[in-house]
Amino acid sequence: MFNSRIKIKALLETAPLGTEVTIMGWVRTFRNNQFIALNDGSTNQNIQVVASLGMLNEDTLKRITTGASLKIRGEVVESPGKGQQIELKANSIEILGDSDAEKYPLQPKKHSLEFLREIAHLRFRTNTFGAVFRVRHALAFAVHKFFNDKGFVYLHTPIVTSSDAEGAGEMFRVTTLPMEGAPKKEDGSIDFEQDFFGRSTNLTVSGQLEGELGAMGFGDIYTFGPTFRAENSNTTRHLAEFWMIEPEMAFHDLEDNMNLAEEFIKYIIDYAIENNREDLEFLDQRLADEEKQKPQAERSELGLLEKLQFVLNNQFERITYTEAIDILINSPAYKKKKFKYDVSWGIDMQSEHERYLVEKHFKKPVIVTNYPKDIKAFYMRQNDDGKTVAAMDILAPGIGEIVGGSQREERYDLLTKRMEEMHIPTKEMWWYLDTRRFGSVPHAGFGLGFERMVLFVTGMTNIRDVIPFARTPKNCEF
Repeated sequence: MFNSRIKIKALLETAPLGTEVTIMGWVRTFRNNQFIALNDGSTNQNIQVVASLGMLNEDTLKRITTGASLKIRGEVVESPGKGQQIELKANSIEILGDSDAEKYPLQPKKHSLEFLREIAHLRFRTNTFGAVFRVRHALAFAVHKFFNDKGFVYLHTPIVTSSDAEGAGEMFRVTTLPMEGAPKKEDGSIDFEQDFFGRSTNLTVSGQLEGELGAMGFGDIYTFGPTFRAENSNTTRHLAEFWMIEPEMAFHDLEDNMNLAEEFIKYIIDYAIENNREDLEFLDQRLADEEKQKPQAERSELGLLEKLQFVLNNQFERITYTEAIDILINSPAYKKKKFKYDVSWGIDMQSEHERYLVEKHFKKPVIVTNYPKDIKAFYMRQNDDGKTVAAMDILAPGIGEIVGGSQREERYDLLTKRMEEMHIPTKEMWWYLDTRRFGSVPHAGFGLGFERMVLFVTGMTNIRDVIPFARTPKNCEF
């Protein structure tokens, strides 16, 4: 029976000397026809299995190769070797799956991240990606726990939609019409009335608008699902398919929104530290080794665990957009023309500007509020100055923007006027405007890009390394 096995993580933690157990996993190394290092993915640590000389025939010995899967029954004994308290003295070894030693890509040596992206279907078996994706799992679980404990309702918003939530860029079209010879209207445009949904549809860029509808009935809701952007951005920070966490809260203003977002970020980081200390210590050491290869001036001042603890122990700095622009204009970096992009009031701050504020000026996470309305979405609440909206972005070290949110415009007249100014069809958005017609309330929400959060917590530098199978321009393998 397979379910009688014990996972290696549990075995190493409990160390029941003298007991007989069954373990299963994949061979990392096999030495001297006697010592098998076995790993099952539950931890980066291997268990050493000792096969007494002569217990295995020559044919079986040849089949115990790196990558092969084994079922082993044996006795837990004290290990005389260094770096391990216990090992398994094998009584029986069964080969579940062979692995061609000459063709198996993951040999016992250091592989580049670029190479591992090409074999993403196998990279889960490496220590780095084992740690990254166990941390990702912990963060995802913490997201649900945080909101559940606060009484939020988890709302599944649609992946196929007919609306663009925020003018967020190119969208992936969803259609069943033929690629050639699609039906046309008299004016030459495609007749989407003959399509599956009877209208033009796309993959969602955000669940926020539908989330607002839920908040108007439940009070507090959150979404956590895939979102899509068809932008040709081949960078270390962008994906075409990524996961977003989007809470929406009735009876919240901008300050309530900031308080919740800061509490949320600290909670999920703390959860990962508490429950994945071993993985984070591994990633901390990995990052430290990577930093040693950089020139002294480019090295991070804090290690990974130090950075995470620093975020937990400090209040996020809160400044207005106008104050942020003043800081940038008066900065040595701006005066010495070190910014690639210019700085002036009204710009949409670039990553270099955001990272300067976080990493050089304040040296901690920063919440920037009250952005110019001309660079923000139609649904954000307009401030009394007529120039800005009640928006907030949270900027994190090493990444830049990690959260974007706002108090939503609950006033029907001001919302419809803003939609007309931005050429957003109010007739098609009747369902959204109904929430302002029937019992409108002050409300707010934010979106957190999950992969950027995983990047921050793991210390990885490329977003393609924190999602199992990256979807990027010209890349849809696996």
